[in-house]
Amino acid sequence: MNLELALRMTEAAVRRAIREGAVISVAVVDEGGHLVSFQRMEGAEIAGPGLAQGKAYTSVALRRPTAELAVRTAPGGDLYGLPREDYVCVGGGIPLWADYGGGARVVGGIGVSGGAITQDVVCAEAAAEVWRTR
Repeated sequence: MNLELALRMTEAAVRRAIREGAVISVAVVDEGGHLVSFQRMEGAEIAGPGLAQGKAYTSVALRRPTAELAVRTAPGGDLYGLPREDYVCVGGGIPLWADYGGGARVVGGIGVSGGAITQDVVCAEAAAEVWRTR
């Protein structure tokens, strides 16, 4: 993950948000969950910056899209009891994978917040596509 690529990813998410009619915050983090790039659209909700970064961090830490986590962390789910205050378990976070010799590993994550969950997910996917086609 580098700054130039992370900036392209946040721009892709913002462009998609405009097409979706959403007003978002978007964060890209590296493999350690550290912020690399962030953008907040004018008028985005006050909670968006924290949630976007939290979704990106969660996707890296748990190595899965955050959209999968709501059901899995609910009572009866296989991740029930996961400390929810440490993770954002709603859609909009996507881990970024890279192949390094012996196998794939997570090298970063994207998090989007501010639209409906479905909008957050498609905006995050637009950013992830920049990563996949780099």
